[in-house]
Parts: sequence; C-alpha cells; structure tokens
Amino acid sequence: MPIDQKYIEAIKAGDIVAFPTETVYGLGADAWNPDAIQKVFTVKGRPSDNPLIVHVSRPDQVYDFVRDVPDKALKLIEAFWPGPFTIIFKKNPEVLDAVTAGLDTVAIRMPDHPLAVDFISQTGPLVAPSANKSGKPSPTKAGHVIEDFGNSVLVIDGGATNIGLESTVFDLTDIQPAILRPGSISRKQVEDVLHEKVAESFFHHLKTPRSPGQKYSHYKPKAEVQWLSGTPDPLNKEVLYLLLTPEISGPNVITYNGKLDLLAKELYDRFRQADHDGYRYIAIEPFDDLTDHPVVPALLNRIEKALS
Repeated sequence: MPIDQKYIEAIKAGDIVAFPTETVYGLGADAWNPDAIQKVFTVKGRPSDNPLIVHVSRPDQVYDFVRDVPDKALKLIEAFWPGPFTIIFKKNPEVLDAVTAGLDTVAIRMPDHPLAVDFISQTGPLVAPSANKSGKPSPTKAGHVIEDFGNSVLVIDGGATNIGLESTVFDLTDIQPAILRPGSISRKQVEDVLHEKVAESFFHHLKTPRSPGQKYSHYKPKAEVQWLSGTPDPLNKEVLYLLLTPEISGPNVITYNGKLDLLAKELYDRFRQADHDGYRYIAIEPFDDLTDHPVVPALLNRIEKALS
C-alpha cells in the first residue's frame, strides 16, 4: 500500500503522524526538528526526561546519530534489524537534547513493517514513542490512536500490529551490556549473537532513565489489573478474565491455550476492551509453567507495570 503524500508532507511541515510498526503504533516526528519533537511531548503528555527512540529506514542512518558503531552493535544490527530491537549508543553532539532527554546516549531501531519503512524512507528518521496518551495502554490498532487523540493526530492505518509489545531495548554504552526493557527478542537470543552474558535491568523508577519504560507507570487501563489467584467459581461479572488454560468458559473469559505470543499481541487491546465494556477488574492467569518462553520477561514487565 503506497503512503499517501499528505502524511509525508505533514512530517516535513513539522507536524506529527501516527504510523504502524510491528510492535505498536508510533507517534512520528522529524528527529531533527525540535518544534515537532516538542509537539510529541505536548500531545502525549509525556515527561521531558523520558528519552525517545529514533526510527530509521536503513542501518547506515545510524551514523548520522552516533559517534561510534562498535563491532557488537554491527552484529546485533545484522541479526535483529529490521525488527523489534532498539540499541542505545553514544550520541553525536548534533543530536537534539529533546530526543535524548539530555543524556549522552541515543536509542535507535529499524522497524520491521513495510509501511513504517516506506514512510521513514520518504521522511527521514523519526522519533516515534507509542501513539497513546502517556500512561495508557499502547496502541496496537489505528482505532486505539483515535480513541486517545480523536482527529487531532493523523493516523496511517496498517491494521493490527503483529507483536503488540514494545521493542527490546539493549544498552551497549555501559561496561556491562544490558537489556533495559524486555521485548520479543530475548536475552538468550542476544547472548547467542554476542557469545557473552548480558544483564537485565528492568527498573521501574529511575531518576535518570536511559530507556523508555524505566521510570514511569505505563500501560495502565482504568480497570484494575490483577493476577488471578485460584479458580474463579463462580465467575465475577465485573472481571474480564485472561486465561492460559481452557478449563473455564464464560462471556467474560478469554482463553489463550498457552499461546503467550497471542496474549502478548492482544494484551493492550484487551486492556482497552475491558474499559470499553465497563469491567472493574482484569484478572490474568499466571504463567509460571511457561517461563522458558522468550516473550515471558516482556509480558511480565508490562503486566507488572499495569499493576503498579
């Protein structure tokens, strides 16, 4: 599907445009336009100390933003780009402080979605945080963006996203390379590429976050998110149940039959569904027996954020 030129023109005029990626919808703005970037913060209600991720359409565009691309980064780019994998580098001095929250690092990824890559190839690199009001569940459909912003934001409709959770964020700038935000690319996959151990640092509240998702509460619906304790009998009509096992059925029960990838893809959509349908609670069945699944750290991270 070709990109309508009105979206390209909007970015070049300093406006913002929501567009689909394989993870969630992003709220795009020219990565070199400070006024456009300020619109992103203003429209989202995003704190200015929360750094943004630069989205590129070609790996070589990294060199416009960073001082050095180490060999480890080249290996990761070859393995995971395009894809749901963000790398934190030491930035070039020219990179805007608004992008990096004043840090000396910059986060960059190349999305794996044909519309996103086509769009960015015509606009140039974009900052693109999730296209939702800050704190709310991230959007995995164009309709979610419209729910939050109405007609005030242009939206490229690419249907439902394939992954549904934000990218893995990997920091190469510290002595110990670390995953700062878990995503669908797991620590084991990174270690297999680098042939070394990497750390995981999923901190909820940091004075100076180096990655989106480290400091503030995120992903929260109005309904109260809970872990399910025991077998619900009878079902509570005020609860939307998200279950991994098929033993229980009912009009307010959604069963995933152990398919954690599908739960991840639909999690934010279910959060929004619960609010639309007036549920007071969302009860999620724990998946203690499925901890070897690569998406488990990301799912746990997002659910725990929604609990807090």
